[in-house]
Amino acid sequence: MAFFETSDGLRLYYTGSGAGLPLLCLAGLTRDSRDFRYFAPHAGQYRMITLDARGRGQSAHDPAFANYNVLREAQDVLELLDHLGLERAAVLGTSRGGLVAMTLAAMAKDRLAAVILNDVGPEIPPGGIARIMEYVGRRPAAKTHAQAAQTLAALMAPAFPDVPAARWREEAEAFYDQSAEGLSLRYDPRLRDALLAQAEAGPAPDLWPLFLALEGLPCGVIRGANSDILSAGTFAEMQRRLPGLHAAEIAGRGHVPFLDEPQALALIHSVLDPVK
Repeated sequence: MAFFETSDGLRLYYTGSGAGLPLLCLAGLTRDSRDFRYFAPHAGQYRMITLDARGRGQSAHDPAFANYNVLREAQDVLELLDHLGLERAAVLGTSRGGLVAMTLAAMAKDRLAAVILNDVGPEIPPGGIARIMEYVGRRPAAKTHAQAAQTLAALMAPAFPDVPAARWREEAEAFYDQSAEGLSLRYDPRLRDALLAQAEAGPAPDLWPLFLALEGLPCGVIRGANSDILSAGTFAEMQRRLPGLHAAEIAGRGHVPFLDEPQALALIHSVLDPVK
């Protein structure tokens, strides 16, 4: 287990393994390092690093929920790179992690060797945001991992039609703690308060400039064909605005692909393997 302390005094958890190109894996909004457990067996040629963002997984919860924002999380990434003595790293960002990656491109592009976005872009449909707000910060009604797996399988079946029940059980066990009282979240529920406060502050900023800051970097984007977070239209527009962007759409996947799908792996390696 490894931890480092941020400039504002928070203890964050990270992992590191392997050698080669440093590849920092950043998880989604409510997720943590375990999000990349399916990809890890395919990452032997990289120095794979994962980070539990503040308030997630084994990282400390922030006393001020307002600090659960993309800018602060991007600063945490830079501080981790400094802690590890890395001048630059490639970033594989899933959902929220991809937003952090785009922010890094705008604020510290020289620290990036490459960027891959997993099912996220500079526009997020309202329907996808509404779905996220239905569950974020709320304990599941299910009382056991088995019940949670059944619920996940039913909810996710339209977007993930070919995923076996065993994988939904793995997902439930990875992201909920079991206790005598039922299941509990492995992240700070005040993430919900942060999202609500940000929504009340006004319209979301235009994220296209952040995306276009990736220009000149080796970069790619993966989309689940059934995603409600990265629309087909935005996916196409990203490719139009950033010629040379590697792109792959994964059939039978919604938000988000697991990153062990052959097409996802092919894209990741096509972007990263030429990077020196």
